[in-house]
Amino acid sequence: MLLLAGGTPPAVGTPPKGPTYGSPSGAAHAFPPDPTPGGPQRPYEPDVPGPRNIDALSATVTADGATERGVRVAFDRTSRADTGGAPAGARRFVFLFDDSIRFRPESFPVCARSVIEENGVAACPAGSRAGRGTSHLNPEGTAEVLAFNTRYGNGARGALVTIPATGTILELTWERVTPVYRQSGYLWALDEILPPTQVPPQERAGTRRFELEWGATRHTADGTVSFAESSAGAGERLRIGLWSWFVTGQVALPWTTAVRQDP
Repeated sequence: MLLLAGGTPPAVGTPPKGPTYGSPSGAAHAFPPDPTPGGPQRPYEPDVPGPRNIDALSATVTADGATERGVRVAFDRTSRADTGGAPAGARRFVFLFDDSIRFRPESFPVCARSVIEENGVAACPAGSRAGRGTSHLNPEGTAEVLAFNTRYGNGARGALVTIPATGTILELTWERVTPVYRQSGYLWALDEILPPTQVPPQERAGTRRFELEWGATRHTADGTVSFAESSAGAGERLRIGLWSWFVTGQVALPWTTAVRQDP
């Protein structure tokens, strides 16, 4: 059984401050460094000219009301170009979770990518949805986002983030972060790759905002289970980050703290 377990939070350091960081040479040498370099690798694409993105992140951590430690972790990212136009498109996002948070994907059904491709999200097994949110498109409009627990052919666990309205399916894997990020108070991450498309990189507009909440509950013969759990008590602050890599080669690490809220 795989248990993506956290532990007692160590004394945490301070991650790099400021909303964004740029790099002319791509993520391999960028600051802040890649939190999950051992995860799946994105096919190479050269950097392209484009605007510098200015990103911000807010987050909430709320009790799910089903189990003592069960929580829902919500990310709310906004992005704008320093030129005032649409932000540059993304290559990867890495969702970083406080080291008091653990996940229980092994306790939830999984949905395969082929199921969604062939029959849509409604065909995913009951109880396999692990999150949901909203994508705010450029220049306007919104679309529902759904996230499903999954397991890949190589045995790795992860999630599928889908936008049914556009047919988008993005693959994420659970990864442990590198020591420098553990020293900053993180432990587990969801690594999301946005694969290259036929649209030239400089023409891929990024989203101006996306909201995505991770968390779910289900009832089993052994009792109720929460997808996300935290050992932090009500009122404690948890660290949440979002490492982002764009087609221009820029890397950003907006981060925030969220106070755990209980009913």
